[in-house]
Amino acid sequence: MSMRYALAFIAGVMPAATPAADAPMELTQTIVLKGKAGKLDHLALDAKRDRLFLANTVNGTLDIVDLKANKLLKQVVGQTGIQGVAYAAGLDKLFVGLGSGGLCNVFDGADYKPLKTIKFTDDADNVRYDPASGQVYVAHAEKSLGVIDARTFAIKADLTLPGAAEGFQIAKNRPKLYLVIPSPSQLLAIDTKSNEIKGTYPIASAAGGHPLALDEDNRRVFVGCRQPAAIVVLDAESGKEITSVAIPQDVDDLFFDAKRKRLYASCGEGFIAIVRQSDADHYALSEKIATVAKAKTSLFDADSGRLFLAVPRQPGKEGPEIRVYRVRD
Repeated sequence: MSMRYALAFIAGVMPAATPAADAPMELTQTIVLKGKAGKLDHLALDAKRDRLFLANTVNGTLDIVDLKANKLLKQVVGQTGIQGVAYAAGLDKLFVGLGSGGLCNVFDGADYKPLKTIKFTDDADNVRYDPASGQVYVAHAEKSLGVIDARTFAIKADLTLPGAAEGFQIAKNRPKLYLVIPSPSQLLAIDTKSNEIKGTYPIASAAGGHPLALDEDNRRVFVGCRQPAAIVVLDAESGKEITSVAIPQDVDDLFFDAKRKRLYASCGEGFIAIVRQSDADHYALSEKIATVAKAKTSLFDADSGRLFLAVPRQPGKEGPEIRVYRVRD
């Protein structure tokens, strides 16, 4: 049996949803937002102020959530097609990618006043800040990764990719950025000093890669794929595929919890999947936390042990929600 078909088979016998009392994470807050039913996208955190930022795509707003007060603090309007959000803590600035027009808007982190608009070709999506290099990376169409100086807002580079980019993450301890391309299914390694592609590795066991996470101690890259639904584990140096684990459908965000040796995957099928790491090469899906359909974007903060899940507006509800889960040891 090929790995692709083996994954499809395993997906049919995944564990049932874990009862809340036994789950390795518990729901501790539900914060009601404003807006109609529809797509919500990525999140970022200002840990010092304990404020969460959400790309409220359907509403065209950047939503600022006060986690201490348990309420929506502000909606920055006019963010049509908002998708990616990155917060540069050392600079106290927000970088927001818009799918409409390829814009990256910059805001002051204290009062959320606009500072700059940076124009790319089209469809600015995921945004990441690298404090080591002082650069902001913006995936945009067509098949490009823009690089911005976070202090001057100048475009330093615009890399041409072999396919349209989805998720990417920046290593903390070395100048490396890893980026996944859904089709053709592959992983890229990019040097953040030279802003050059240093490695291109095909992913044979699955396609439709979207989120990506890193285990830096063990030099492992985790790619959340949709065809079939699985987390593929790769060696960060060679790009070699190590193993894979079937998960629920429509994964959109993925995080590695180094302290607890777990992966958290938020899936649009209506689950948070928890995969346990036995060692660098062995993984197993252990729990599925039931959420709601299309709640697939999330953010995990390792320092506070919280996972934030964006929940689109449900029938009979006042608006979308942020659900806050605290992980258990």
